[in-house]
Amino acid sequence: MGVRDFTAGSARSLNGVGKSDAGVEARRYGRSATLLATGIGTAGVLTYLYFALASHNLSRAEYGQIVVLWSAVMITISIVYRPVEQLLSRTIAERQARTLPIGRPLRIGALIQLGIAAAVAAATLLLRGPLETSALEGKTALYWVMLVSVVSFGASYYARGFLAGTRRFGLLAGLIVNEATGRFLFSLAVAVGIASGQAVVAAGIAVAPLLSLVVVPLAFVGRARGRPAPPPADATAAIAAEQEFTLASGAGFAGAVLLIMLSEQTLINGGPLLVRASVGASAAGFIFNVLMVARAPLLLFQGIATSLLPHLTRLRSRGSSGEEAFRLSVRGTLGAIAVFTAAVAAVVLIAGPKLMQIAFGAKFTYDRIGLLCVAAGMGVYLAATTLNQASVAEGKVRRAAACWVLCAFGFLGWNLLPVLTEFRRVELGFLGAALALCALLYVVYRKPVGRRADLLEPGSPAELEARLAAAEEVG
Repeated sequence: MGVRDFTAGSARSLNGVGKSDAGVEARRYGRSATLLATGIGTAGVLTYLYFALASHNLSRAEYGQIVVLWSAVMITISIVYRPVEQLLSRTIAERQARTLPIGRPLRIGALIQLGIAAAVAAATLLLRGPLETSALEGKTALYWVMLVSVVSFGASYYARGFLAGTRRFGLLAGLIVNEATGRFLFSLAVAVGIASGQAVVAAGIAVAPLLSLVVVPLAFVGRARGRPAPPPADATAAIAAEQEFTLASGAGFAGAVLLIMLSEQTLINGGPLLVRASVGASAAGFIFNVLMVARAPLLLFQGIATSLLPHLTRLRSRGSSGEEAFRLSVRGTLGAIAVFTAAVAAVVLIAGPKLMQIAFGAKFTYDRIGLLCVAAGMGVYLAATTLNQASVAEGKVRRAAACWVLCAFGFLGWNLLPVLTEFRRVELGFLGAALALCALLYVVYRKPVGRRADLLEPGSPAELEARLAAAEEVG
């Protein structure tokens, strides 16, 4: 059989499989996402209880300081550590779909993560004065909690990327639940009188990521006892893949995702810090509670987003045979988000202010319009996150990063304007930024990939030529 006949036969086979299996692939992804979302949903409830107990058992000023500490830690770790998580998730999923080894991405990812953790630790130590005195209002215990947290979360996020890429979603859910449980127990200890004080509540933030790693050894036990290793890939393809993934390429991908994470944290956690700077810690606690309307569903959605990236990456690695399943998965996720957002908005409209006071105490009075703005922004933001994962899976990470940065700057600029109140600026700014981000990412998602060579059809003449060229370079 000639190359032309082989290619035509493969294309017919792949197209047939793609159409018949699109629904199966979408349902398989749905089961994985449901499993992980259930675990993350449990973690979200535990995180909510952690803050609810803290709000009831600490003074307004002490609770506000916990919120500032949490926001600072979450912003830092999401910006600096999630890029490697995304790098591992996408690269491992792609390589396993092509039956290529994953050792090199794991080593390069670990090298990048260790370097980041060391840099973050050094920066935190060098900036101890302003961090402890200004941001944490002279609380030494809170500073040490911050230092331990921003270092230990590096290992936790590396483990998340590995488990997501290898589709060990049960263990990934266990890791996240362990983290939230450990944090919640410290707040519970203060609530029931076993311990007391702000420092104990804060300590849960530092201990939680270390407890999350308890499940990681089970992943290696499963690999040793579980499914047999896939057959080795073609030697030429394996050599080309090893040369293709380098420290520079991995760092380039991680750098683009870092910009996305920085922008994401600006939109989600920047509000309390902006209000803290202009009004005070108590006001930061209030707007933090308002944004929980968005933050809690976003935490739940992490289960879908985390499983969505490796799922879509595997589909894209199949070329045209996975295209229908790829689009079906994206559309299904967006549809579920629309239904969920409508339900949340209805609850907020009917009983939002009262529910907020039940949840966080009567220290604050909540505005129904502000809560509705945040609820609507939450739905649009979830849609934007879905489109972002699809764009990253398609290899458009730099274009997606440009959209995020633009919207983050717009959010900051809006909040610096002398209009409305500080709280309303944050609420409307979040909604406006989410709308703009969703529109921009939709354009990126729908625009064809510029470099089709990155998506070679298996068995095509282009793929055969690429393999021969790689072999010649190695020779």
